[in-house]
Amino acid sequence: MSKDSLVSIIMNCYNGEKYLEESLKTIISQTYKNWELIFWDNRSEDKSAEIFKSFNDKRLKYYCASKHTLLSEARNEAIKKSSGDFIAFLDTDDFWEKDKLELQIKLFENEEVGVVYGNCFIANQKLNKKTIYQKKLPKGFILDNLLKNYCTGLVTLVIRKDFLENFNAPFDSSFHIMGDFDLMIRMAAKYKFDCIDKPVATWRVHGKNESLLNKSRQIEELKKWQKKME
Repeated sequence: MSKDSLVSIIMNCYNGEKYLEESLKTIISQTYKNWELIFWDNRSEDKSAEIFKSFNDKRLKYYCASKHTLLSEARNEAIKKSSGDFIAFLDTDDFWEKDKLELQIKLFENEEVGVVYGNCFIANQKLNKKTIYQKKLPKGFILDNLLKNYCTGLVTLVIRKDFLENFNAPFDSSFHIMGDFDLMIRMAAKYKFDCIDKPVATWRVHGKNESLLNKSRQIEELKKWQKKME
């Protein structure tokens, strides 16, 4: 696998104007330059599209959904538009360290590795506090680790695309909150994971995060996931 392989970055957007410009700048400033951004506008009603189109970079590719969908279905549709050997994810309210992709792509030299993730900062806007998510991260076949302590945050993921294509649909389209958890458990059951212990991204906690606003939905999806696993 070439060290200069194309990385497709998936950014799903629904009314994400508040932090979008900052998120896009952290992609453009990556030290690893061979990437494309698949920007999936999930029928936003704010200035998200205008902000995105103000950036003049041919690597930024805009797509508008024909209808608004749940997050997992939107991610599946965006992945269909990707051309890269690897898939990464960045939501409009999060951001990356500038060397994220450069550090992670190197670990795919081991052809058994299907997923490379990393540590992350958690930035609490209300408390004006920034903490590191976890000091030590597991690597290898980490299914048992993930079931005990889920640590593969979506904002840090890079996935080998040909491994991802072994699933009919990467994300279960019935999930809105738990789609990435479900996918990582299925990936961990089949493939090796590697990781960067230092933070490579920041997950921003600002009070309007989908996972925080929809706790009841998250609980219902967890119950559904448990039945699915049975």
